[in-house]
Amino acid sequence: MTTFDKLTEKEVLALAISLEEEDAMIYGDFADGLREKHPEEAAEFAQMREEENGHRHRLIELFRTRFGEHIPLVRRSYVSGFVSRKPVWLKKPVELDAARHASETMEIETRRFYENAARRTTDAGIRQLLGDLAEEERKHVHIAQGMGAQPGSNSEAGDREAQRRLYLLQVVQPGLAGLMDGSVSTLAPLFAAAFATRNSWQTFLVGMAASIGAGISMGFAEAMSDDGTLTGRGRPWTRGLICGAMTALGGLGHTLPFLIPEVRVAITVAVFVVAVELGVIAWIRKRFMDTPLLSAVFQVVLGGFLVFLVGILIGSS
Repeated sequence: MTTFDKLTEKEVLALAISLEEEDAMIYGDFADGLREKHPEEAAEFAQMREEENGHRHRLIELFRTRFGEHIPLVRRSYVSGFVSRKPVWLKKPVELDAARHASETMEIETRRFYENAARRTTDAGIRQLLGDLAEEERKHVHIAQGMGAQPGSNSEAGDREAQRRLYLLQVVQPGLAGLMDGSVSTLAPLFAAAFATRNSWQTFLVGMAASIGAGISMGFAEAMSDDGTLTGRGRPWTRGLICGAMTALGGLGHTLPFLIPEVRVAITVAVFVVAVELGVIAWIRKRFMDTPLLSAVFQVVLGGFLVFLVGILIGSS
């Protein structure tokens, strides 16, 4: 992956064309999936699809004028900082709230991309078009917020809610990933040491090393994943510090019980702590990431149990 500030003006336009193409296809899927139960909203999504296609045509014309016929392949997945999108448009039947929330996030992210791109370019024609498209994406945000909303609802409140969801995806999600990594990845070395040595202090040292090491690794990975130029996620090293701290915290929770001298008691307490940690992670995923509770519990508990089992089997061998 590359970073936004390393893209040339040619690559920025190519990325913009790709974004509009992808967004138009998603809106087409929303329109198709909502047509039966929500015909009015489906018609609005169809109109938004046509407008996104219009944006793409304007971008291609400008690209052809400035750089010729060949458009380099630059996708959002090649540039760090973009939100990972859940394919809610593939779920049948399509839910109106899911479609509306997804479109709000898409439009806010694309608008921010255009605003940052316009500030960077030195070409007057490119800056004018990107600025115009940023304003048009802002209108799409308000259209998405109005779908299914109560009459007289506050559009500013809706915009704040969409910004909050984008923040959760971009900031809370990496923090949650750190907590889950720290809670699960340290299980195997910790319990392998416990069953191999039958010594609480030695196990505690292994757990401390695994937790702090994982925290340092995840912290650097998060800090280097996105410089915040495009997404407005803030300072990368601040995010890295938070992610690293959550990773270390996830491992230290079930490491601290091994300060208990009696290893059997320490193992029992640690297993209880692990169960609580996995339950909290499942609840956070359900609360903030819109993951169904049963699905979140199954994913987290199954993964944790398998890693826990690996540690026991290796430590007992």
